[in-house]
Amino acid sequence: MKTFYTLFLLLPFLVCAQTATTSSERYPVFNECESVALSNLENCFDATLKSFIYSNFQIPDGIETKDLKTDVTVIFEVDTEGIFNVIYTEAVYEELQEATLAVFEKLPKIQPASYNSRAIDMQFRMPIKLPLSRMLNPTINEIDDPVKAITTVSPNTIKNEYDDVEVRPFKNRQASSQINIPLSHEVYSRFDDDMNQVGTNNHTASKPLLYKEVQRYYDFEKENKKLHYDKSSWFGRKFFNEHLIRLQGKDYWFTLDVAADLQLGRDLDRDLTTYNNTRAAVFQGGLGKNLNFHTVLYESQGRFAGYYNDFARSLKPDGGNPAIIPGRGIAKEFGEDAFDYPIATGYLSYSPSKFFNVQFGHGKNFIGDGYRSLLLSDNASPYPYFKLNTTFWKLKYTNTWMSLRDVRPAVTADGSFRTKYMANHYLSINVTKRLNIGLFENVIWENDNDRGFDLNYLNPVIFYRAIEFSTGSRGGNAIIGLTGKYKWSDSFNTYAQLLIDEFSSGDITGGEGSYKNKIGYQLGIKYFNAFNVPNLIVQAEYNQVRPYTYSHNSITLNYGYNNQSQAHLWGANFREYIGILRYKHKRYYGLGKLIYGERGFDFKDGVVYGGNIFTSEDDRPADNGNNLLQGNKATSFYGELELGYIINPATNFKVYATAIYRDFSVDEDVSDVIQTQNTVWLNFGVRTDLFNWYYDY
Repeated sequence: MKTFYTLFLLLPFLVCAQTATTSSERYPVFNECESVALSNLENCFDATLKSFIYSNFQIPDGIETKDLKTDVTVIFEVDTEGIFNVIYTEAVYEELQEATLAVFEKLPKIQPASYNSRAIDMQFRMPIKLPLSRMLNPTINEIDDPVKAITTVSPNTIKNEYDDVEVRPFKNRQASSQINIPLSHEVYSRFDDDMNQVGTNNHTASKPLLYKEVQRYYDFEKENKKLHYDKSSWFGRKFFNEHLIRLQGKDYWFTLDVAADLQLGRDLDRDLTTYNNTRAAVFQGGLGKNLNFHTVLYESQGRFAGYYNDFARSLKPDGGNPAIIPGRGIAKEFGEDAFDYPIATGYLSYSPSKFFNVQFGHGKNFIGDGYRSLLLSDNASPYPYFKLNTTFWKLKYTNTWMSLRDVRPAVTADGSFRTKYMANHYLSINVTKRLNIGLFENVIWENDNDRGFDLNYLNPVIFYRAIEFSTGSRGGNAIIGLTGKYKWSDSFNTYAQLLIDEFSSGDITGGEGSYKNKIGYQLGIKYFNAFNVPNLIVQAEYNQVRPYTYSHNSITLNYGYNNQSQAHLWGANFREYIGILRYKHKRYYGLGKLIYGERGFDFKDGVVYGGNIFTSEDDRPADNGNNLLQGNKATSFYGELELGYIINPATNFKVYATAIYRDFSVDEDVSDVIQTQNTVWLNFGVRTDLFNWYYDY
């Protein structure tokens, strides 16, 4: 009796155990199959899938299948989330493989396969019969060639993990990723008109933009494929159409490319042969859907036109190195009169949700819709930064924190460069479908009293001006700014910037020429598809910055990094007129640029007239009566013509030729940089276009 009672108590557990051990795997379930008996799920899955492909498969243009009898073999997976993923395709034509990927992308999310009520991955092999009349007809129940399950992943199965690592057909995920579009004016001009259509709710001033932000307006993959050459050889595809190495799995991808910036030219006025020899490796990819990375390692040697070499040497840092290459980094001697300047850039980009993107890296940023920026430009060398982008409704809010260096001999200590920090935030608001307004605030502080990175500025929603006041106004340098853009039509827009370095309303409006009147402004226009010529962009821009703007009486708190301005490359005390023409046709592009400017430099008497942002305003000639272009006045004219051809649109590898004419005239020669001189510089090269070269100093 006792034994029977014990068996009676254990009976439910024995039944459950028996049920578990005899349970079988269940096929994935379409919505149409939810009411089907378990024994018929396999047939229902087969019929529903074939019916969907029969109705949605698009035969590519140019392929006649009327008399062609062939199969497209496809191996695919339904993962634990019920999502279809293509693992392998085989077909006579590459276009048929792409059509297969396209139809599988349209498949809905379904219930995944299961084992003992736990979701599992399940892989299948099936043929897509062409012409489609050979496929399953939805009105016919007979199944000719069933979809065969070839692999199931069970939690109770011991697997060979190494063999299970799979490589899938490469699909360009860069176009929809959190990777930055490189800061190249030519690259951004390709989609500038698409982003500036009346009624679009995007934000174009805070750069670099993410591919994901632009993809909805400009389809990179589609546009690049329009340029593809019909190359069947491995070398032909890699050189003209594709990344060198590309690898993709279920939840990861990466590409690796060899990059170059090879130039050969001639400075006709100085009878000087110029060159640049940059070799680089570009590694980028993604892990999961939300984490991306990008890194570039450069090794470079070069000699440039005479005025550019002189300017690079004028930026030389403490420690014995002879120069800083503008926009790049510290250089050492190479040969008798050339430079060696290695550099590396890279960042991690993570989007935890559709509202946020977080980046940590070493690179550049830009704020504005113009060729120049008076707020933050890509003129200086790359720097460490942490950035938070928040986008929702009609707003985009960008917070950037940076670590900068002052490398001048006068401020270094014990052989170490002086460290300072910068924090800014920029709020972009689409007020109407035509009008955008942006609010900018920036503060710079240094490691005085060993305070390091001041945690007060980590707050992304606080007003920096108030923090600067509470921590001591002489311990920081705050700048505020305003931007605006108005879209008159799909083809025409205007943009503007206003910069205020020292917010002293009485000095700004007093009309007495106070040295505290530190303001700058920008006005610009863009005309897309100008004069009804597709892909022709006409741009005109005016920039003006008063004396002493961006400088500070504590000279380390200037708005600079590595002896270069973080805003306009001319510093302050100037006005500038710019005209730009850009044109693109298929792989060909052209650029015409004219710049006329007037600038105020210092004389040799030690008086500071406000053009050099790295000098102290304490050495000014007077408190009042300070006018634009005061001091050693110079006029400059710069013309540039560039013609190029995009060799590989996937890597943005180009061949180009440029002609530069520069006429610089100054009242009094002060140095090799500030002296009257003319330059004609002819240059030819190939480059992977990943950053902007600025030669218009």
